[in-house]
Amino acid sequence: MLTDAALRRLKPKDKLYKVADRDGFYVAVSTSGAISFRLDYRHDDRRQTLTLGRYGRGGLSLKEARDV
Repeated sequence: MLTDAALRRLKPKDKLYKVADRDGFYVAVSTSGAISFRLDYRHDDRRQTLTLGRYGRGGLSLKEARDV
């Protein structure tokens, strides 16, 4: 399960990558280092992705993203 400390330690890589939390909830780390909260879910037998917002200053906290 993700923690604030774990999110602060995430570093950018050459390609976008995902770090899973639970129940389809994860963060995506872009090549610029931006961390976005995302949620994968199924609707009409198709996978959908909902981007909840960015992590950090001016964005969402981990708790706020989980509460959405």
